[in-house]
Amino acid sequence: MNKKSYWSILKNIGKVLITLSALYWVSNKISFQDLRDALQNCNYIYLFAALLCYTCSQVVASSRLKSFLSVIGLNLSERYNFRLYQLGLLYNFFLPGGIGGDGYKIYFLKKNYPIKGRQVLSAVFFDRLSGLWALSMITGCLVIFMPRLAIPNSFTISLLSIGTVTYIYFLKLFFKPFLSKFVITHLKALAVQGLQTLSAISILYALNFGGKFSPYLLLFLLSSLVAIVPSILGGVGLRESLMTFGAEYFQLDGHLAVLISLIFYMISLTVASSGIYYIFRPQRLGANKLPTANEVEQELEKEE
Repeated sequence: MNKKSYWSILKNIGKVLITLSALYWVSNKISFQDLRDALQNCNYIYLFAALLCYTCSQVVASSRLKSFLSVIGLNLSERYNFRLYQLGLLYNFFLPGGIGGDGYKIYFLKKNYPIKGRQVLSAVFFDRLSGLWALSMITGCLVIFMPRLAIPNSFTISLLSIGTVTYIYFLKLFFKPFLSKFVITHLKALAVQGLQTLSAISILYALNFGGKFSPYLLLFLLSSLVAIVPSILGGVGLRESLMTFGAEYFQLDGHLAVLISLIFYMISLTVASSGIYYIFRPQRLGANKLPTANEVEQELEKEE
């Protein structure tokens, strides 16, 4: 076994330990009986609305990626692009290794189109980066309407403005072609994060919550950042631990905060599970069988 294999095993062990530690910490902070009771008494109409909002967000996210891919000359059909996106969602949840859904997207696009992996990687990277920008913008707007944080509006607006200008300058300097689609891709990014925020609002209504939504929404948005932390099973445990810690800091209902996170996780898992179809019908992606993680990794290494 070479050093790379050892490193891969160590990373996976680390991800498991991080996730299990987070779950253990959360389990000592909340009562699962209270969580079960809240779920049994929730409003399922609003719960369906939350599912619908999240599903729409993923449809828009798929379209956003297609816009980025068009910059590098990949003009995919909406249908094929969404199928590939569904498979990516599934693998982002269930692959504990470093390849994930993005690696499989790059693999299939390289196999079916005359394109370099690095070009696809740049499109996928900016697809993620646009989401981070949109998340920062919506979080900043929420902070402005939360005077209890005592953060001057001028500071928040200045920070968002400087960050956006720096981001655009970076694009112009090193990745100028992506500027041609800047407006449309980032409007879609705002739509994705906005729909997911609406999903969280619907969850609050489903739980019959009648208090102020803004503190819980702020925690929800901040907890979305845990997607960048190495973990397993789509980040379960990490988001909940952040929600619990934030609830303690802001003196909120910790059970409610964790329940929002868990319901959102179950909704996102439900949508991601639609990608299972392509495990049994890989022909829909133009392949006789889906590649293994090792095959994907070897293909990506050819670009290095």
